[in-house]
This record gives sequence, C-alpha cells and structure tokens, in this order.
Amino acid sequence: MIPTIYLIRHATPDWSRTDLVYHLPPGPPLTAQGEAEAAKLGDFLRDMGVGHIFTSPLARCLRTAEIAAAPVGLTPQEDARLAEWRPDEKAPDVRARLWPAWVHAGELCLNTGAVALVTHGGPIGLLLTELGLDHKLLAHYQSTFDRRNPAPPAGAWRAVRTSPDAPWSLELAFTPEAHQARAWFV
Repeated sequence: MIPTIYLIRHATPDWSRTDLVYHLPPGPPLTAQGEAEAAKLGDFLRDMGVGHIFTSPLARCLRTAEIAAAPVGLTPQEDARLAEWRPDEKAPDVRARLWPAWVHAGELCLNTGAVALVTHGGPIGLLLTELGLDHKLLAHYQSTFDRRNPAPPAGAWRAVRTSPDAPWSLELAFTPEAHQARAWFV
C-alpha cells in the first residue's frame, strides 16, 4: 500500500464561546455549520478508504472526528499529541509532540489503508513545513483561509509517499466548499 495520511483541520467551532480557553480541553464546541462540514468530510474519508482516525482531545476535533467517522464505520481514537498549539510552546516543542503521532500514522497506513489525523491549523502548518511544503505556498494558503490557517474548517491535506526515500507529495485534497478545493503538489 502507498502510505496516505490526511491532515484534517477541525470543523467550524463556536468562536463566540469566549468563556472557554481555546487551547485547553474542552475548548469551544462545533457550530451547526461545523457539524455539516464534518458530515461532508465523512463522505470524503469514506470514499478515500480511510482505515483509522486519530483526533486531538479538544471538543471541536473530537466532534469533527466523531461525525466524520460515522460514514466510514470507524471509532476515532483520541491522541493528546494532536492537541492545539499552546501559547507556552515553541515550534520545536510542538514538533517533538507531533512527530511521533505522524510516524505512527505512517506505519499504520502501510498495512491498513489511509489514516486521518484530526487536529488544528497550527500543528498542520508545522507538519506541512516539516514534510517539505514550499513556504510561499504555505503562506498562500494561510492568507486564503480564516485566522491564517493552512486549511479551511474541515479541510484535509493529503500526504502520499511512493517509497521510503521519496519526498511526501502534498495536496489540499478536500474542502467542504468544492469551489475552494485546489490541488497543489510538492
């Protein structure tokens, strides 16, 4: 099997919930729009043959993963390493936390099909950089989507590697709004 990992940003949260700390569980829940986005994501993940879904422990990711997992017939697994970038963390700290989750996903997908990681914009941006996405392209996406994120809510980047020595091929493979989807490869 060709290793395929989907880096997924959670669906639209309730930004009005200023009573909840954004980077600590539970964080804000999804809105009705977010739930609809997650349902569309689920259809996409089903069509892509995803065999595992791992999720950040924050409510917006847990709910996104739960809704998206239903059409696939999976139960999402919580993974604290996929949590939001905290204000006290530096990029090397976030990388040290995320990279083992990435490696685990890569090993799993060799045997069981594609793996989905439901996380947050900051961690996705860091992983895309680590995987070789051009900085100008990343900046383009960060200027395109809300809050300088590299993907829209419920957006999915696909990372494919044809051999252990090959670079990762990266593309924004899914957005809930089809007209926003663009394929960009590294």
